[in-house]
Amino acid sequence: MSYGKQFEQYLDRAPVVQEALAQGLPVVALESTIISHGMPYPQNVETARLVEETVRRHGAVPATIAIIGGRLKVGLTPEELEHLGSAAGIIKTSRRDLPFVVAGRKDGGTTVAATMIVADLAGIRVFATGGVGGVHRGATTSMDVSADLDELAATDVAVVCAGVKSILDIGLTLEYLETKGVPVIAYGVSEFPAFYTRESGFKVDYRLDSPEEIAAVLKAKWDLGLKGGVLVANPIPAEFAMDKAEIDAAIEQAVQEAAALGIKGKEVSPYLLGRVKDLTGGDSLESNIQLVLNNAALAAKIAVSFVGRRAA
Repeated sequence: MSYGKQFEQYLDRAPVVQEALAQGLPVVALESTIISHGMPYPQNVETARLVEETVRRHGAVPATIAIIGGRLKVGLTPEELEHLGSAAGIIKTSRRDLPFVVAGRKDGGTTVAATMIVADLAGIRVFATGGVGGVHRGATTSMDVSADLDELAATDVAVVCAGVKSILDIGLTLEYLETKGVPVIAYGVSEFPAFYTRESGFKVDYRLDSPEEIAAVLKAKWDLGLKGGVLVANPIPAEFAMDKAEIDAAIEQAVQEAAALGIKGKEVSPYLLGRVKDLTGGDSLESNIQLVLNNAALAAKIAVSFVGRRAA
């Protein structure tokens, strides 16, 4: 059954985003769980504003995506950003949650998967985030695999991230993406980054060294009718990277504590991020902020190049 564009009845594009899309200007989608669940207040709201400004500074229009009162918002007002960062009861919203949050007229921070879905509905092809979800440790028995990975296989949006956190099984995550046919690009490096660190020990098949090269791959992929997204792994700037041994030890301790407390499912990542921040004396939060800004800058450059190629 085809529903055409009935999704439009649920979708609100901010005027600046609507105008940019109508004119064929570069737009970058931004997720909102980093605001609602990823960082403490007020750093979460401050970071969200910095990320939007970074996108603008590099020539694109930012479109932070969230759900407010059941409406799919593509571009948020300052008041909506503040609400997401400070209000209680914001629902961490992935693909499975979207119809419930919309129908219930609730507020939701969108994960990578949900942000990709809404960006695709709105006509946005490039998306910047911090890190994507993946295959969790012990997934061979728990079957705990993030919905982000299947979304990457199905939805035509390029996701710029700093890799995946080493709280996950990075090797299995890359194998899963390969099975799903998702192209993985490492930007300027030959090794897949691990969020807080530039190295993970896992090589990637494709290294590209410029936003223009990445934009060319996106255009070729979608021109060929190859459905699904592209994962662009952009390593954290070296000056903000953490010591691998230190961060691995903090993550291992946090993972063990989460297991002992019985924390599971979508509550795992927020707990681990908060606990790792505590164990590292707040250093991981500063690294998190800097890598998100770095990803926003690269995503904007890719979006600018992609729009130029599409218009040519």
